[in-house]
Amino acid sequence: MRNIVFTRIDDRLIHGQVMTAWVHETKANEIVIIDNEVVKDDFLKMIMTSSAPAGIKVLIFGEEDAISYLKEDADSNKLIVLSKTPNVILDIIDGGVSIDKLNVGGMGARKDRTQLYRNISVSDEERKCFREIVEKGTDVFVQVIPEEKRVDIKQYL
Repeated sequence: MRNIVFTRIDDRLIHGQVMTAWVHETKANEIVIIDNEVVKDDFLKMIMTSSAPAGIKVLIFGEEDAISYLKEDADSNKLIVLSKTPNVILDIIDGGVSIDKLNVGGMGARKDRTQLYRNISVSDEERKCFREIVEKGTDVFVQVIPEEKRVDIKQYL
C-alpha cells in the first residue's frame, strides 16, 4: 500500500496557506484528491493542480481508481489524501485502503447540515459515516491547521 501520511476531509480540497501548512507538517510530496465530480472537470482539475504548493505532485481520481492507486506498492512518495466528504473515505476504507487517522478540516454549512463542532457542519448521513469510520478503527479528529489542538470527533457524534 502507498505511504499515506495524512488524510483530510475539506470541502475546499486544496487551498492556500492551510494546505501549505499540512504539506510542511507532514513532509508530503504528493496530494491525491478523490472526487468523482472534480475528476470529470478539466477546469477544476487545473485549478486544483495549480493551487498546490510548489514541487507537490497532484493526482485526481474517482473513488474506484483511487482505491486501485492507493493499494499499489509504496514508492518513495509521501501522500496526502483529500476528499470533500466522509462518504468517500468510508468507501475507500471499505475498498481495502488502510486509513489510520482522519483529519476533518472543513465542512461548511448547507441546508442539509447541522453544526458538529465550531465551523464543521454535517448531514445525518455524514454523521453516520463518521461513526462507521471510527468503528472501523480510524482515529478521526478536527484540526484545521497543525498549530491548533486536535479535537477527537467521537464526543460530537
